[in-house]
Amino acid sequence: MKLSAAPARSRLAAFILGCLTAALVCLALSVSAVRAQDAQPADAPAPAAAPAAAPAAHAPPNMLVHIIVSVGPVFGGILLIVSICLVALCVLLSMDLRMSVAIPPGFVEDFTDTVNKRQFKAAYEMAKNDTSYLGRVMTTGMSRLQYGIEDAREAAFNMVESIRASKDQLVAYLAVIGTLGPLLGLVGTVWGMIGAFISLGGAQPQFNVLAANISHALVVTLIGIGLSVPAIFCHTFFKNRLTRISMDTANIADDLLTQMYHNSKKPAPPGTVPALETAANDNRVPTAAVKAK
Repeated sequence: MKLSAAPARSRLAAFILGCLTAALVCLALSVSAVRAQDAQPADAPAPAAAPAAAPAAHAPPNMLVHIIVSVGPVFGGILLIVSICLVALCVLLSMDLRMSVAIPPGFVEDFTDTVNKRQFKAAYEMAKNDTSYLGRVMTTGMSRLQYGIEDAREAAFNMVESIRASKDQLVAYLAVIGTLGPLLGLVGTVWGMIGAFISLGGAQPQFNVLAANISHALVVTLIGIGLSVPAIFCHTFFKNRLTRISMDTANIADDLLTQMYHNSKKPAPPGTVPALETAANDNRVPTAAVKAK
């Protein structure tokens, strides 16, 4: 499991870095393009307006362009990085917290058939080679089955809690992002209001500067709140899914361990005694079958 998880995490890190680089480049290009468009009419001489066009007021700016300009490169870059991390976490948890990944249906059927055939060593190898949550839990429980069913259950439940704790750390970052969104918006609000009050402190208040600062404050607040809403929803969604997967994995592992323990207690057919003795001599499989003899 560790060997297969390392390349996946490296690919995810490379994907996040690539998205961050591309997003920052796009943000810088868009901000520079918008500023160039805003600065072009000021440098060029204003054409003489026709009398018929005088009553028409200037068109309001595009909302998307206005948001990009108002948020600025500093707050825009920070919020962009946080949003990319949010998307990356959601994609990673969506791929990882799936019932088919945690409890493969084929594994349960094959393991049950193998145990019913009293092939305990093959059942252990099957669980050991499986990278699912259930395979890891069964491998830990079967390694303690020779000391009793209660010891095996305790070891399996401890493994379930260990896997759950490792996944819960990723889910907790969604709650952190949900908390950081409004706080970043609040910082942008305070920054914009400071600029607004500075513009009012002069002898002749510049209302265009005042409006720009207030707009900056509201835009950053809007983006921060909009970022926290999906983060809080995804945190609750994945937390509930993790709880369900953990409970189902623990229940199925308990059933499989109990089935294997009782099959090992049954008297073995005459032709399978050597195979059971060979399996019992292996430290990786339970020896309850030989002890029962």
